[in-house]
Amino acid sequence: MDLEKPTETIKNQTKGVDYMSTVIAQKWGNSLGIRIPKEAADKLGIDVGSEIELHVSEDEKTIKLKPKRTVKKYTLEELLSQITPENRHKEFDFGTEGRELI
Repeated sequence: MDLEKPTETIKNQTKGVDYMSTVIAQKWGNSLGIRIPKEAADKLGIDVGSEIELHVSEDEKTIKLKPKRTVKKYTLEELLSQITPENRHKEFDFGTEGRELI
């Protein structure tokens, strides 16, 4: 089997699908691996080292790959810079109950 031969792109007649390609599952250690064609990776913004969620549906016999979006980590300075007089809440007095020290 020639591993360097690119897979052929197949015209897809399914509604809502922008890209379809046939890939071959290959042995990778104790697992199976597939290669994501460059065109598909470019469409989804997948690069080397990207985390991808794998969803398996046994009922439909399908595998869905979805790029995992990273959550932006804000610094305290970035969060504090967004405080304005308009978005600040008023001070609440809940009173005292018990033996709190104030």
